[in-house]
Amino acid sequence: MQGEGPYVGTRQAFVRFSGCNLNCNYCDTDFANPGTCDYEQVEGSGSFEKIKNPVSISQLESMLQPFKKLHSVSLTGGEPLLYADFIEKLNLASPLYLESNMTLPEQARKLDEKVTYVSGDFKLPESLRGIGPEAREAHLKNTVECFRLLRKNNSRDCFCKIVIDRNAELESVNPAVEAIAPYVSCVILQPETPIGRDPMSPRSIQASVQRIMELQKSLLEIIDTRVIPQTHRMWGCL
Repeated sequence: MQGEGPYVGTRQAFVRFSGCNLNCNYCDTDFANPGTCDYEQVEGSGSFEKIKNPVSISQLESMLQPFKKLHSVSLTGGEPLLYADFIEKLNLASPLYLESNMTLPEQARKLDEKVTYVSGDFKLPESLRGIGPEAREAHLKNTVECFRLLRKNNSRDCFCKIVIDRNAELESVNPAVEAIAPYVSCVILQPETPIGRDPMSPRSIQASVQRIMELQKSLLEIIDTRVIPQTHRMWGCL
């Protein structure tokens, strides 16, 4: 079940790729490739079979066959654009829903005609570990270029997610949104959801809510902006 963004609640199969080219402060994913992958053939069962990894294209296509009535197949990670050559060769009945950090434009170019939905993150530089001024400039440039390459059109929806954590410098959000606004249908402000791992005091929660609502009000001058937390954490799906 998709837990984030404007398609929250839609039925999906998730293909999670290992490895990432970024190192975000709030990341909750183990990127290691232990030589196997977990395959949950009966959705929601919590019962996983260990499959030798990496899998082939034909094997993955076969593994996705049991899942019916899907909105789309989510390509997530890690960073799936690292595997653009693999994705380009997939032949699936369901549309492809790319979840990307949008920082690899040359890889994004390969999937221009392949993906139907693009859930693109705009990683605020202050959320990245160990990134200097020059790297920040390149990071922002690459992000905007990825959105331009995978922009919304008649056959594809592209939207932007921005995680708002405690380190977020809200004054940096407006120029980021202005840069990608021509390429996306909407912007999703995604509060870092602390449920189950990092409880916040009621006072901290209230301050965070007010902060995000003020930001949303400002961004609505530019583009449709919504506040949607990570709902899958709320109901224990992940």
